[in-house]
Formats: sequence, C-alpha cells, structure tokens
Amino acid sequence: MREHASTVFGEMSALAVATGSVNLGQGFPDTDGPDLVRDAAIRAIREGRGNQYPPVHGVPELRAAIAEHQRRFYGLELDPATDVCVATGASEAIAAALLALVDVGDEVVMFAPWFDLYAAAVSLAGGHRVEVALTAGTFRPDIEALRTAIGPRTRVLLLNSPHNPTGSVFTREELTAIAAVVREHDLWVISDEAYEHLVYTGSEHVPFASIPGMAERTVTIGSAGKSLSMTGWKVGWATGPTDLVAAVRVTRQHLSFVSSGPFQWAVAEGLALPDSYWEPFRDGLEHQRDLLCDGLAALGFPTTVPQGTYFATTDVRPLGYDDGWAFCRDLPHRAGVVAIPHEVFHDDPDAGKPFVRWAFCKRPEVLEEALARLDRAFG
Repeated sequence: MREHASTVFGEMSALAVATGSVNLGQGFPDTDGPDLVRDAAIRAIREGRGNQYPPVHGVPELRAAIAEHQRRFYGLELDPATDVCVATGASEAIAAALLALVDVGDEVVMFAPWFDLYAAAVSLAGGHRVEVALTAGTFRPDIEALRTAIGPRTRVLLLNSPHNPTGSVFTREELTAIAAVVREHDLWVISDEAYEHLVYTGSEHVPFASIPGMAERTVTIGSAGKSLSMTGWKVGWATGPTDLVAAVRVTRQHLSFVSSGPFQWAVAEGLALPDSYWEPFRDGLEHQRDLLCDGLAALGFPTTVPQGTYFATTDVRPLGYDDGWAFCRDLPHRAGVVAIPHEVFHDDPDAGKPFVRWAFCKRPEVLEEALARLDRAFG
C-alpha cells in the first residue's frame, strides 16, 4: 500500500489553506442539503434513533427507501431485506465490493482516468488493476480497447458513470456495448453511480443494472453525499442481486461494522423528496457548471464541458504548461486557486499529463472569485 500512502486531495487542500486559495480541487459542495433532511437528522438524534449501533446492514427504513428510489427512478426491483447494503459512504461500498469479489491475483479492469480510491481498494483486495483509457479529449469509452484489455485473470469491471473526473455520462448505446463484453467474458461489474442525480440537459443516467442481462451480475453503488449534498454524513449503499450483495455485506461489516446512525433515517426521508427538489438541484449545478466552463474558456483554457458530476476538465498546454502536476502546484501561488491534475488518475501518467480537473460545486460568488483570480494571473 506504499503507493497509496498519500492522496492528492489531502496535499492540494492543505496547500489551499496555506495559500488562502479558492479550493476548486476537492469535490464537495459549500452549501448544505435540504432543511427537511437536516431537520430529520436532528429529530432522529433527539428521539434516540441511531445514537447507538444501528442494524449492521442499514436501518430497515433506509434500505426500503433505497429500494423504492431504484424502482421510482429506474424501474429496478429490489428486496430491501436482501438486496441492499448501507455503507459508510460510497467509498466503503466500493471497497467492500472489491474485497468481496476479487481474490489475490485477479484483475480489475477500469476506464482511465479513474477515481484514486479505486486503485487503493484493488490493492487492498490483492488484485491487479488494468486501465483502459477513455478516448483522448472526448473521454468516451473505447469498446475495442476494453475487449482487448480483458484476460484470463480478469474478474471484475469497475465502471463509473457519471464519470469522475471527466464528467462524461455514458450513453445507453455505449453501456449496451460494454454489456456485450461483460457477457462475453463472464465478468462481474461494480458500477459506481454516485453522481446519478448530477446529470445535465441533453444527457440521461442509465443504470448499468438496467441493461438487459446485467442486473444479475452488477453491484450498483449510490451516495447520499452527492445526491443530497451531505458529503460529511458518509451514507452510501450497494444494491444488486441477493448473492452478490450477501458477499458485500460480509466484507463491509468487518470494515466499519455500522455508521451514520441518525443520518440513515434522515437520508431515508431525503430519497423520497419530490421532483420539486431533484430538478432545481440539478439545474443549479448546471448553472454553476456553465459559469465555470464559460469563464475558463474565455481565459484560454480549452475546456471539455461535462455532461454530469461536479467536475470540468481543461487542457493546460495553451497556458505554457506541459504538466498538469506542475500547473496545479504552481497555481495556488500564482493565482490563489487550487485544481487537481488528471495525472494522478492514471497508471500511465503521460495519458493524463496535460489535463486538470476543476470542481464547480461551489456557490456562484466563489466561482466568480476564482475566475477573477485566474484572469489576473492568466488574462
């Protein structure tokens, strides 16, 4: 695990504090989620629900709410008693799924760039990661490259859409082509869909488990932190067929055992919020996306406008930098802004070297301040 001893997010967030920079590196919103959900957590604490250990696989009310959420939005039918596992955030759910499904020496294939947790969790499981680069610049899945990357030791495809860090949202056609490869090689799939509700105009989130033949071989990961803007509560989940979720439950209970007590009841209420919450939530983030992307483009940053998530990607070469790491380490001192280099999301550092990720899940006035600082430095 030595290669995972430190994270870029810790380094860059510390640098943001030390330099007084606007932190567009780490992906967390700077506003809290709905009052109804926060009030529900306070009420649960006062009523003594969850102040002691909750049920090991999640309180029944939350498991039922997660199952209903999957039915309501995607038509997926789950038994909350057997097909849902609540975790300490999506991060623990992903780690538990990898520990459950990967044996020592197994290969895990994932599209690159990938979220850094994936690499660490594969190492914890004793597996080997195999990366398949998304197409350069457009960040779409390359199906033939995926097929070529799969070998006799490949056990799991670790999928992520909406995709962090690029913001790509894979289409139904792309996911159907990926599913054909999965069937051909008899793989299990861990599908990280933490950003499922952060999908913007013109795109659609299609759960991988909804693709024909994939429900029985897919563990789907969800996150209240992203969907309800409560990242500090660390409430996530894994859903899927009973046999795979049973395996995830075994490993997950030996990680944190239980967590997020009163917050579980609050998230159950949050997942049942009407469309009058979900639509403005998405529209507000889309406005923030456009504000940042338009501003970056006007300053000369070639920008890939994301279809989903919190993140936009720019190429820093027109600004005189060949290396995103060098740019990101220089940026706080030069401009008072923090971003994250794509290089850390690849095993092949040259693949992501000129690209940088920016988080737009910040208040408009914060984004405007960041753009003003960048204008003074690069305008």
